[in-house]
Amino acid sequence: MTSDTQSSVMVVDDEPGIRTALKANFLRHAWQVETASGVREAMRKLEDRDFDLVVTDIRMPDGTGMEVMRAARKTSPATAVILLTAYGSVPDAVNAMRDGALDYLTKPISFDQLQATAAQVMQRAQQPIPTIHDDAAAPGDIVGRSPLLLRALQRARAAAGTGADVLIEAESGTGKELLARLIHDASNRSQKPFVAVNCAALPETLLESELFGHGRGAFTGAVASRPGKFESADGGTILLDEIGEMPLNLQPKLLRALQEREFQRLGEGRSVRVDIRVIATTNVSLSEMIERGQFRADLYYRLNVIPLSMPPLRERRDDIPVLARHFAEQFASQLRLGVPRLDPEFLNRLQAHAWPGNVRELANFIRRVITLSGTLDIDAQCFDSEFHNVAPAPRPAQTPARRTTGTTRATIPAAAGTPIRELEKLHLENTLALTDGNRTHAAEMLGISLRTLRNKIREYGLPPRRYA
Repeated sequence: MTSDTQSSVMVVDDEPGIRTALKANFLRHAWQVETASGVREAMRKLEDRDFDLVVTDIRMPDGTGMEVMRAARKTSPATAVILLTAYGSVPDAVNAMRDGALDYLTKPISFDQLQATAAQVMQRAQQPIPTIHDDAAAPGDIVGRSPLLLRALQRARAAAGTGADVLIEAESGTGKELLARLIHDASNRSQKPFVAVNCAALPETLLESELFGHGRGAFTGAVASRPGKFESADGGTILLDEIGEMPLNLQPKLLRALQEREFQRLGEGRSVRVDIRVIATTNVSLSEMIERGQFRADLYYRLNVIPLSMPPLRERRDDIPVLARHFAEQFASQLRLGVPRLDPEFLNRLQAHAWPGNVRELANFIRRVITLSGTLDIDAQCFDSEFHNVAPAPRPAQTPARRTTGTTRATIPAAAGTPIRELEKLHLENTLALTDGNRTHAAEMLGISLRTLRNKIREYGLPPRRYA
């Protein structure tokens, strides 16, 4: 890109006076500056070189700033983008954030504000990806350098600076909670609590109390008042994980809490006010749930201020070797072993595999290989023996699955003459084995709710204590 001592910027605007003024302002602050009078000229210059920053008008005669932004990201995913417009509006702002703009300013532009914003944007765009540990699964970081992943992380950092609520829709095992933690850690709330609530893990009768707290005597056993997760997150961020599992009868109360930042504890009449940022995640399509009458449209629109996603592992296969080495070294270190050596053919097999459970499934697989193989020389035979013992889910193209946005339902081919119930039980056991007995992760891989998984475990007589 550019030297460490001088950053580069391209200013794109169809008005000559604005281009000249912005160029002069950036030159005074020691930037390398190029200008373009419209979308087509900007795209030609993006083909010739990369820029650290692009500042572009949104609406121009030959196209939009969104097109410029997408072209910049295609040639250089690390390029930061600031959008300018004389038509400041919430829809434009949301669309800009959705497509990855790191900031959004309205004309007339204050030069001081522009320079301050440019400095902040460059700092956010160039900061290293934080190490984030997920205690609920195999510990891991957000690892990889694929353009899709970098774009998702850049959007997340951009969202972090806005304070707006965020909805993350992505497949199970892609790292939705890690992305939520990144947003919290990159925000001005980073020194305040980050409180996660798994909406699928709690019985419906306890979820309201868990979220909003309860007063003394609110129900049998409530011998004292207790604050809920919303109060615990005051000043910080609350993560509503698997929001699609929120019961319909609780959704109006949640909507009011999101709109007013105010609620009442269960069994109490007084209102409690909180200052929180809300991040929700889902591995199902909430819009489809709305059509089926299973999710409120007004709640969806309240949550979906800034929509984000994480790419599935099959769309970032080049990251699989990097992830495999990362997990192998991590788990070997935990077991106080040496550095594992991953054979190229083993890595090729990993890249060719479907991984319906995404990064979480890959992490669990690598942990199992490191733990059980008895060697630090991990070759193709280690892959073959593991997937001989645990039947892998086929690629979606080979076995059609009922789709919901963000979820590929894991299935196994039916063997001739094998009763369906036996196949379902076997698949259930295999999936639980893949997740080391973690029911929440198994339910996500199967594309079913945690309640349904619990019922299946009871139905097939599987030992409940084994699967926590």
